[in-house]
Amino acid sequence: MIKFDFNNMMDAYIGEQGISEKDIEAVLDKAQDSYAYFEKNRGTGWMGWSELPYNQESIVRDIIMTAADIRAKYKNFVVLGIGGSALGPMAVYNALCHLRYNELDESKRGVKFFVEDNVDPERMLALLDVIDPAETMFNVITKSGATSETMSQYLIITDILKKKCGEDWAKHIIATTSESKGNLIKLAKEEGFKTYFIPDGVGGRFSELCPVGLLPAAVLGIDIIGLLVGASEMDKKCNGADPYKNPALMAAVLQYIAMEQKGKNISVMMPYADSLKLMADWYCQLWGESLGKAVDFDGKTVHKGQTPVKALGVTDQHSQVQLYTEGPFDNVITIIGVEKFRKDVVIANGAEQFADVNFLCGHTMSELINTERKATEYALTRSKHMNRTILLDEVNARSIGQLLMFFQLETAYCGKMLNIDTFNQPGVEEGKNATYAMFDRHGYEAKKAELEAAPKKNEKYII
Repeated sequence: MIKFDFNNMMDAYIGEQGISEKDIEAVLDKAQDSYAYFEKNRGTGWMGWSELPYNQESIVRDIIMTAADIRAKYKNFVVLGIGGSALGPMAVYNALCHLRYNELDESKRGVKFFVEDNVDPERMLALLDVIDPAETMFNVITKSGATSETMSQYLIITDILKKKCGEDWAKHIIATTSESKGNLIKLAKEEGFKTYFIPDGVGGRFSELCPVGLLPAAVLGIDIIGLLVGASEMDKKCNGADPYKNPALMAAVLQYIAMEQKGKNISVMMPYADSLKLMADWYCQLWGESLGKAVDFDGKTVHKGQTPVKALGVTDQHSQVQLYTEGPFDNVITIIGVEKFRKDVVIANGAEQFADVNFLCGHTMSELINTERKATEYALTRSKHMNRTILLDEVNARSIGQLLMFFQLETAYCGKMLNIDTFNQPGVEEGKNATYAMFDRHGYEAKKAELEAAPKKNEKYII
């Protein structure tokens, strides 16, 4: 099991910037209420993701067979999606595949893997420069089938496929979408696409452990059963209302106190492993989109949330850590460490004449990165800045499943403690609606009028 070490969140280690056991005791009722609320509602509404480790046996079997067929027939697998439909698959790919996977010789890997999560025209053209669509399976992921970014990609790709592949073009599309509503399911039925369903109670940022993430992972040869087993292990470990026995609940309690009582409005995610680099990207959406809310359950304007920031150890010791050790006391730094790397490199002998270099010789790169991780933890603690460490024994499918579930549970618990709706995204919808209005989409005339009535930009402020 992964370990959650919160020593350096506590006042015994960082003084008045830290949290006391009395602070935890004071919010214990709120924490227990949050846990009870989650348990009462798990598997219902927008908490359908909580049951994903347990209710997908037949789906997983089908995904594994489909993935094997894709590897046998295609050279490339491309995800067309954005937000959780892209960040989750990218994070798991980066964690569990070779770090230079697409550059490996074909005999040492399966299909090449690409995730197109933007609508930059240069990016789309760059993709088409390196793949042959006729040798590619495209996985279109959108629950509504109305996501502008994903559906624009779909239209471009299907136009190309029709021209290159003729009547067989639809064999190059797998749709991952809602079973009961939306445009993509209608297109899938009309065109005969292979289809996987996103459960109604699973939102995008909580979707990695459903077909959204499981199909791309399986195509890459990742042990998706191991991912789900790991998620279930963490879920079971967090089965209890005592924060000292439920690590995700304790994590939520500490972040709640940090935000509400200590003024910590920034959450820095800093993995010390390149394989976990994109976990920070995935976390940023999960934490920011879930907790950044203007209005609480009581209808009060509250503007809650904690700004997520991504970093990478040791890379960002040479950029951001200066700020975190000597700057404002406005952040919580989460360090993710790996005790045992899957492979290691011994630092060769040499430079005997330079004592400030030669001391490294004979040690390993894993020793160096882990020593630097511990040194950063010490430096942050010494300067009285809040930090916590999540430690993986090693990076594998089970530990990644545990990590995904840990953060999802922490987010759900913390949202309830903040008294906000963790699962909606009205701020995102506002931007979408403005985009639709600017494109003169039918039904958005009022929003178009609102935009046109907005104050015009002052040329004085454009220089």
